Amino acid sequence: MATIAWSNVSFESQAAVRPLSSSGPILLRERPLRPLRGSSAEGQQATLVTVPIAAVSAMCENLWMQIRDAIPEDTAAACAVLRRSIAELCEADHRNDPYTLARWLSNKTHENFRAWVAQTDNSVLVAVEDQHILAVGSITDAGTIGLNYVSPDARFQGVSRALLRALETRAAEKGNNRCNLTSTETARRFYLSNGYVENGPPVGGFTTTSGYPMTKALPSLIGKT
Repeated sequence: MATIAWSNVSFESQAAVRPLSSSGPILLRERPLRPLRGSSAEGQQATLVTVPIAAVSAMCENLWMQIRDAIPEDTAAACAVLRRSIAELCEADHRNDPYTLARWLSNKTHENFRAWVAQTDNSVLVAVEDQHILAVGSITDAGTIGLNYVSPDARFQGVSRALLRALETRAAEKGNNRCNLTSTETARRFYLSNGYVENGPPVGGFTTTSGYPMTKALPSLIGKT
C-alpha cells in the first residue's frame, strides 16, 4: 500500500489512472506564460504529447488551460509543483519547521509519482497551460481526493477550483455520489467554499495537527460543463 501524502489532503491508497472517454483540443492563452520552475519547458522546447483530457478545456482568470490525465513524462514538472506548493503555500501547516517540511516532502519523488500514475484504481490529473503544469490532483475510484496542489505561480486564478471540479467529475464517472478528503489548514476555507463539510475531528499528518476530514455530496456531473 502506497501512502499518498497530503498538501490539501491525504490518503493511503493501492491506487490510479484510467483512460478517459473524452478528448479535445488544447486551448492556449493569448499571452505567453513564464515557464514554471522544474517544468520540461524551462530552457527548452517541450515535446507535445497527445493524451485524453479529464474535462472540457477551461478558461480561468486570464488563462486557458487543459485538465488531463498525468503521464510519466509529467514527472519532473509535477513533482516541482507538488514540492513548491507545500513549501511556499502551506506555511500555516508546516510553520516553516524543517523537520515537518522534510517529512511532508519526503515522498514527493520522481519514483513515487511515476508509481502513482501507474496505479489502477486512482486517477492522477494535471492542469496544463502551454505545456506547463499548473496544478496536480488525484482521486481514487472510491471518491477520495488525495492531492490538490497548485503552483505558487498560478494561485488565485481559478486553477484549483477547475481541478477540483475535474476530480469530482471523475468520481461521478466512477459511480460515486460523494467525495471525501482530509484538508489542510491552508485549504480549509477553499473546500468549505466549494460545498464540503467537516465530518470528523481534526487529524494529524507529518507532525502537524491540522487535517480536517471533509465530505461533499455530488450532483450528477456527467455531461455538464
